[in-house]
Amino acid sequence: MSVPENKQQLLTAMNKNWDTLQKKLSHVPADQVFIAQLDGHASGTQMSVANLVSYLIGWGEQVLYWHRQECAGQDIIFPASGYKWNELGKLAQKYYADYATLTSWPALLEKHAQTHQKLVELVESYSDEALYGIAWYNSWTRGRMIQFNTVSPYKNAATRLNAILKK
Repeated sequence: MSVPENKQQLLTAMNKNWDTLQKKLSHVPADQVFIAQLDGHASGTQMSVANLVSYLIGWGEQVLYWHRQECAGQDIIFPASGYKWNELGKLAQKYYADYATLTSWPALLEKHAQTHQKLVELVESYSDEALYGIAWYNSWTRGRMIQFNTVSPYKNAATRLNAILKK
């Protein structure tokens, strides 16, 4: 699928990649979800499937937080407070830690589903013009920033899961 250029394409891409990811997650054996066996987001690290889901939740919640900051009239801190764009590996580690207390696989998946639903609702709340008609962060539109942190990571995560599912 090409890069979304409007609201409907963004929603379609979000849901298509979400569905693909959910199918793959459903095939990961439950006894393997907390074992670090995937390449991590920081060079030289390993992560578990639970860490991967935590990463996706973290980015989803970060996007939602950007919009809460905006609605409150605050300056939006990109990518996150205390992190620069060249420190995304460290930010990934933070996201793993943020959800490490969710030691129930079903609870972690439910949190992921809730975050995805909030992101869909966020996109639905904006017009095409608000999503793609004007720059929102530097030269990037709001829709593109949402796509960078939903559609792309969902697809990347589904691909990463192939390493476990082929064993």
